[in-house]
Amino acid sequence: MRLFSKISIYLVIFCLSFSCSSDKSKSEKDGALRSANGGKFFGGVFRINESEYIKNLFPHNITDAYSYRVASQIYEGLFKFDPANLNVKKGLAEDFQVDESGTIYTIKLKKGVVFHDNNCFSDGKGRELTANDVKYCFTKLCTKSINNQNFSIFKGILKGADKYYAATTGNNKPDFDVSGIVVKDDYTIELELIKPNSLFTVNLARPACFIYPKEAEEKYGVDMRINAVGTGPFSLNVNDVEEDISIILKKNQNYHEKDEAGNQLPYLDAVSIQFMKDKKTELFEFRKGNLDMIYRLPTEFIIEILEETVPGANGEYSQFQLQRSPEMMTQFLTLNNQKGVFKNRNVRKAFNFAIDRTKILDFVLNGEGYAPGVHGITPPVFSNYNIESIKGYTLNIDSAKYYLKKAGYAGGASFPKLQFLLNAEGERNTNVAVEIQKQLKDHLNIDVELQILPFAQLLEKSYSGDYNILRAAWVADFPSPENFLWIFSSKDVPNSLNEASYPNVARYMNEKFDKHFGDALEAKSIDEANSFFRKAEIQLMEDAPVVILWYDEGYRLIQSYVKNFPNNPMQYRDLGKVYFEEAETL
Repeated sequence: MRLFSKISIYLVIFCLSFSCSSDKSKSEKDGALRSANGGKFFGGVFRINESEYIKNLFPHNITDAYSYRVASQIYEGLFKFDPANLNVKKGLAEDFQVDESGTIYTIKLKKGVVFHDNNCFSDGKGRELTANDVKYCFTKLCTKSINNQNFSIFKGILKGADKYYAATTGNNKPDFDVSGIVVKDDYTIELELIKPNSLFTVNLARPACFIYPKEAEEKYGVDMRINAVGTGPFSLNVNDVEEDISIILKKNQNYHEKDEAGNQLPYLDAVSIQFMKDKKTELFEFRKGNLDMIYRLPTEFIIEILEETVPGANGEYSQFQLQRSPEMMTQFLTLNNQKGVFKNRNVRKAFNFAIDRTKILDFVLNGEGYAPGVHGITPPVFSNYNIESIKGYTLNIDSAKYYLKKAGYAGGASFPKLQFLLNAEGERNTNVAVEIQKQLKDHLNIDVELQILPFAQLLEKSYSGDYNILRAAWVADFPSPENFLWIFSSKDVPNSLNEASYPNVARYMNEKFDKHFGDALEAKSIDEANSFFRKAEIQLMEDAPVVILWYDEGYRLIQSYVKNFPNNPMQYRDLGKVYFEEAETL
């Protein structure tokens, strides 16, 4: 995630091709706009590219950022994030109360919210959402299934969730309900926790808690991977999905939200998402006017773009908006802690000391990152969490050789050749991997073989433990250090190497880490929780289950006419409030 948008032109409406010229694209966009209250405009198609195809849009199976960014335009939860500041705000919830014990949440739903029109309904028309839909989705989230990767959101937190989950083993259907989920009436749901949890509303804003209709799961089953039916600002018709090529999301004409001026949202007519892996091709299409945003820039163009987007500059990129900020994302290598040489902590430490992170950031990435990863897994974006107190690793060849010798592989002798798995994401990941391959050979006399895989295949191998080293990144799906440390909790690591492990794909296990992490979850304040999180992270880095590479910085180029599209450290996007501004005429 959590392991943590919009491209070719909407053909049904505009009948344009993706390869139209810049002038034609802009003039057609302007001509299609319709005035709205408050100086805003309806119309247009937001066109974007993603470098990797989605893996799964079913809420309980969303484990990657690409799927999350698409699904969050289709689905909604009881709560959601504000893209301007990442504060939690009400979504499908009209209001809520928490009792004096801090364990009972009474949530009132908005009335008149309807699901998207879809063939899963008998008449093809979306029906009204009720509290029973919330109960159904949350009960399914407490059900053991290959289609549910996110039970940990409720595990040990929601009353009766663990008991229900255990009873569903082997596809059994319990004769009892989750005791902590109670429907009070059509528009009121009561959720009871085992003990207070300061992050509970944050968890309810995460993609696993998106609400969908029972009818969709009954009709589509595992095919809800692309048959997504929600209540969000945009809807998806499976006929608008070209696997590995494009997805078109259309305006939800029955969306329940309005803006402060009384305009029915969303403003846009559609969102068009292409899936091109080559970042240079993506930048070329953006410059032609065929894309409205590009996220992540080709490394060889970064310096030029930075120079030409400063105030007063005059160049090819001066006409665009550059948005940049540190991200809630850490780039790292995952080492398989339960298999082969990386079972030995000394080998893991040797690899950590052998990597020159500063060289990777400055010369391979041309500075496209916030800082080298010399502390812990948590990026430096939380004002109340000081990562300076967490000692990580920097290049120290003598220490690297010492720990390799201590592990029994002095000078790299008899060390097996390892496979290093990665997805390309343009050329960035590959360039970084080649540099790491070279450094391991130069510093430790160790050979690694690079294997580039499609992102979905990389995920499957990571869950199954079928790897030695793999490139990884963790994008927060809620703003807390807990989101990064959660992926190392041992509570979900299976006893057998033959069973899938998620989110702890490193299969790291340490009782001290688990104790500190558990104490943090039971803390009575954020500051108290963070003190325990720091202790857990210090232990984590001492054990070196991963190699932290760098903390990311997000670069986005936006067309000048795109408005109300704030950047944030989580890359959380609410396209329901994005609009195009009509071009001024001379």
